[in-house]
Amino acid sequence: MLDILAITGPIYLCIALGFAAVRWRVFTPGDMRVLGRFVIQFALPALLFSALASRPIGDLLQPAYLLAFGVGSVMWLLIALWSARRLQRRGLSESAYMAMGMTCSNSTYIGYPVVLLAIGPLAGVALAMNLLVENLLKLPLLMTLADVGASGAARLSWKDALRQTLGRLVRNPMIVAIVLGFGVALAGWQLPAVLARTVNLFGAASGGLALFIIGGTLVGLQVRGLRRQVAQVAAGKLLLHPAAVWVAVTLLPLLGLPALDGELRVAAVLSAAMPMLGIYPLLAQRHGFEGFTAASLLATTVASFFTLSAILWMLKG
Repeated sequence: MLDILAITGPIYLCIALGFAAVRWRVFTPGDMRVLGRFVIQFALPALLFSALASRPIGDLLQPAYLLAFGVGSVMWLLIALWSARRLQRRGLSESAYMAMGMTCSNSTYIGYPVVLLAIGPLAGVALAMNLLVENLLKLPLLMTLADVGASGAARLSWKDALRQTLGRLVRNPMIVAIVLGFGVALAGWQLPAVLARTVNLFGAASGGLALFIIGGTLVGLQVRGLRRQVAQVAAGKLLLHPAAVWVAVTLLPLLGLPALDGELRVAAVLSAAMPMLGIYPLLAQRHGFEGFTAASLLATTVASFFTLSAILWMLKG
């Protein structure tokens, strides 16, 4: 158990430090937004590019990982969406944000540092594949549904919603970094030493700073009055999402599809067990659902200390 705490402990100490820094006004919430833009626009793209460009293309093409993580995640997304829409009779936009909270992991701010401590440098490859599944499949689908189901002036047609979502996608610096990293690896190029070290310096800033930002953004979030909905989202994200990916990892080889073994098997299940992405309330704000999404982010991030520790223990057992 001490080995597990050695992995999860530093993660949550960094989060706690960020929370304390904003709570005691060393930094302001506005400072967290600025730091977050640096991580998203520079540090994480540099990390992704470096992790991909520095490896042989054969190490990067992991169809078994993409299949297991993608199938498990998308199947649970569809179930969560159907449950919120049909069983709970929620609107399409609200259902989309509930499904987003249950299936879209914080692969960058929390996922990468945890997986890095658990399996080492291969975490960068897992992060790139996670982002492909999340940014090319889950988020475009859910954001399009949220726009189509919106009320009033915010409502868009399917065509306009999809065009808007795809426009955001091609401007995403992390997706650009993944494409460039794969391109360099495919071509077999070696970056000049000066450029490689510069990229590595920016990438090294991502882990601790990302966790610090998550802690700072939790200050002031409230859970009162939303406990039932928050509990549903938290349980769906921390327990059912990793369970769905584990089922996919286990069953897909029985259908004759590639098997996922070793460290990448651990990375896939761990990635699904992370809290939801840190900008979850900001995305939901566009359609007026920032209340339950912010409360869900707070509750899920706190609870994940215990669930992640338990899942790590089971995976290492």
